[in-house]
Amino acid sequence: MGKYPLPVSHFLVEWGGSSIGFTEVTGLYQEVEIIEYREGSSPVHSSTHMPGQIKYGIVKLSRGITKGDNDFFNWINTVNLNQVERRDVIIKLLNEAHEPVRIWRLKNAWPCKVSASDLKAGASEVAIESIELVHDGLVIETT
Repeated sequence: MGKYPLPVSHFLVEWGGSSIGFTEVTGLYQEVEIIEYREGSSPVHSSTHMPGQIKYGIVKLSRGITKGDNDFFNWINTVNLNQVERRDVIIKLLNEAHEPVRIWRLKNAWPCKVSASDLKAGASEVAIESIELVHDGLVIETT
């Protein structure tokens, strides 16, 4: 029997808040900016491409709203002029034995946005809240 890719639905987030699970995580990427360079005396009429700065995605964590759980708001309320509570956040993709297979570590993350889902009188769905995090680096580990 061959190996199958892991489903995206089995993951764990360690973020320093309450232990409630998350329904979605987005923005786990890094991108290297491209620097184009060409000397005027070059006999080749095209640019050389070099790696530039690394940019990281804004990571969005979403979960159901539960009574009395105000961790998202408490965290974003630590934002003050040039000061904020920073946390290391760990996201783990898990296998069927609940063991991590891929780990994303966000260094010095802090919240830049907190939002709630739209409220609709005729809807039959869970109320979701989200927090968006910026961070100083993303380390990806494999096991």
